[in-house]
Amino acid sequence: MSDLGAALEDKTVDAGGAPIVELIDIGKSYGNVHALRGVDLAVRAGEVTCVLGDNGAGKSTLIKIMAGLHDYTSGRMLVEGAQTHFRSPRESLEAGIATVYQDLALAPLMSVWRNFFLGKEIRGALGLMKTDEMKRITGDELSKMGIVIPDLDRPVGALSGGQKQCVAIARAIYFGAKVIILDEPTAALGVKQSGVVLKYIVKARDAGLGVVFITHNPHHAYLVGNRFLVLKLGGVALDKQRADLTLDELTAQMAGGQELEELSHELRELDTDPRRPDADRA
Repeated sequence: MSDLGAALEDKTVDAGGAPIVELIDIGKSYGNVHALRGVDLAVRAGEVTCVLGDNGAGKSTLIKIMAGLHDYTSGRMLVEGAQTHFRSPRESLEAGIATVYQDLALAPLMSVWRNFFLGKEIRGALGLMKTDEMKRITGDELSKMGIVIPDLDRPVGALSGGQKQCVAIARAIYFGAKVIILDEPTAALGVKQSGVVLKYIVKARDAGLGVVFITHNPHHAYLVGNRFLVLKLGGVALDKQRADLTLDELTAQMAGGQELEELSHELRELDTDPRRPDADRA
């Protein structure tokens, strides 16, 4: 078993407890267009909730509601038990919900430590930045995530994709996040770098955070997830705990299941190329 697989098996438990964030029958409409309909989602400390779906499934709308970019139009969102409407991303962040988008919002030409404290610099009495203190904290927090960057003065743009994700995740944890929403963090990465990011997701979960992992990759989701929600056309197509779901079932759901089988049947009927081994013969 891989290190990542072992980490998952060691901690694949029901974290229990009340949800930090709970969406109940959430819907979002833009005029006559329903982007989300009847979505239930509970984010608990020490769990990874994977939200999967194809393009247009509603994943982005779900993120924007939780991140304070859009308000929901039906249902309820509870944050630590209280019904909440976020009016801005700042309110979401102040409630302990940090969103790490695919583009990461990092300044590539600035150093690692400057990016870590970007907008939250530690300053002395005269307004001067406490550079040494910020470098020390940055190094310590990255080490907690299992990553060592010897030169924190190097531009963050020189880091690998997985290291950049780690900086963003560690920053969110340090500044008090209780829930981290990760928007397709492995989408643009190769196999090795994706593995690095998945390990950081496990570390964030094991640190007691609630993690929402948005992805279209069922294999990545199944490696680290505790609960799985598959969206299709704005609705919930699947909602299961890991113990009640196999990777094959999750993959089939993502691949289209019955729709894919129907398409395959239609293509076989259309394809009469005699060179194809199973083509119909006259």
